[in-house]
Amino acid sequence: MQHEHHSARPHPEFVVLEIGEDLGALVLHTDGEMHGLEIEISPTGEDDNRTHKEVLERRGGGRADFTAVFDGLRAGTYTLWCKDVACVRNVAISGGKVAELRWSDATAATHRSSV
Repeated sequence: MQHEHHSARPHPEFVVLEIGEDLGALVLHTDGEMHGLEIEISPTGEDDNRTHKEVLERRGGGRADFTAVFDGLRAGTYTLWCKDVACVRNVAISGGKVAELRWSDATAATHRSSV
């Protein structure tokens, strides 16, 4: 019996987000090359307290978008990890809101600031 990987198929279904007074969400947009990768997130200063989401192909408006969607995040700042490397720090999450971030822009800005 073969098992299909969750990321192998496009995901046209809606995403239900847990957000509210002190809970927010992050939609991380990536390039197609990151499809299927796990991205981890941790509160700033708590590098070992990580959760992860897989980059999935989502279809809408006749095009593909590759995203990892994190919800139920307490308001504050976070670090994004890929392959056990901290790639983006100080991602701000506000309660009751959905933040959006493009991976390529965020990692380029991080690289520029560390040079």
